[in-house]
Amino acid sequence: MIKFRYICLTVATAAIVSLSACNNTPTAENPSAPAANSNPQVTEAASSSTHSGHGGKAKVNINSAILSELDKFEAKLGIPALSNKIQANRPYANPEALVTKKVITQEQFDQIKDQVTTQEVVLTGEAKDVDYMTKLGLMKGHLLVAQELLDKNQPKQAEPHIGHPVEEIYVDVEDQLNERKVKEFKTTLVSLQDLVKSKPKDAKVKTDFTSSVQSVDGAIAALPEAQRSKPGFVLQVINGLLDAANSEYGAAIADGKISAAIEYQDSRGFVTYANDLYKGISSQVAKQDTQANKAIETSFTELLKVWPSVIPPSTPVKNPDDVTKLVKTIEENSQKVVDKSSAQAQR
Repeated sequence: MIKFRYICLTVATAAIVSLSACNNTPTAENPSAPAANSNPQVTEAASSSTHSGHGGKAKVNINSAILSELDKFEAKLGIPALSNKIQANRPYANPEALVTKKVITQEQFDQIKDQVTTQEVVLTGEAKDVDYMTKLGLMKGHLLVAQELLDKNQPKQAEPHIGHPVEEIYVDVEDQLNERKVKEFKTTLVSLQDLVKSKPKDAKVKTDFTSSVQSVDGAIAALPEAQRSKPGFVLQVINGLLDAANSEYGAAIADGKISAAIEYQDSRGFVTYANDLYKGISSQVAKQDTQANKAIETSFTELLKVWPSVIPPSTPVKNPDDVTKLVKTIEENSQKVVDKSSAQAQR
């Protein structure tokens, strides 16, 4: 899945609803809701009936979601290339149009109908900041994997992971980059991709790669350092990255085998960067909730074992259900930390 795979406004932080739904005004399908105790930061284009439930996952807007989010349905229903088919049949007047347009059957739709919407949301405040950093985190994950593949002299495998941030994510974050007065770096990424395609052994690849990573880091730094180091904020970003990784890993596995190396590698990069982010706040989390910190760290340790190498193993280390359970454990314990932080702030 090369074009438009990754996370749009309503997707990049899909796991985050579970972090704030318990103590906050429901944020409908907003995937990057603010921490409890803050003002509502998402405006729905329609009614709040799209909320997926207390502590539930955000719904997927089939008119705007990129392929990585649609991969959830592909993995759940076991229909090869379903993500592409959903995208190709846009727009949809309502979720049921998936059936009337013969994208899936009624029986298949019944399995996912509670996760589908055609409504739009507008992000503001902290929710918008989480969405912004999550998208840039996805870029970082791609580049981490690309670097690993280049180090293994695999430029053909590395090239898509340099291209995806440009083709699938940059367009989604471009308005925010402009608002935050971040210097344009799409050209830098495109130049690097072209160079890896045409002259992968050129010494300039290394310097251009470093420039690309620095550009993404610089865009992240547009957020205040205090915010980027706040556990409640970072945990929301982490869960958005893990949700994307979970979807990608599910799409990578078919018939008990890793059938899509790119999706496997995508999920590896996202988990790796999420783990890096957690290391930066783990000491603060431990002070707030020792048990939650231990559970999160243990789950990350197990998650990282799923990707023993950037080159997929012949047999998956864990099945998608096992990965989902580990991601859910991190989400649930993140919620505990957010709840405690909110309670302390209200005292």
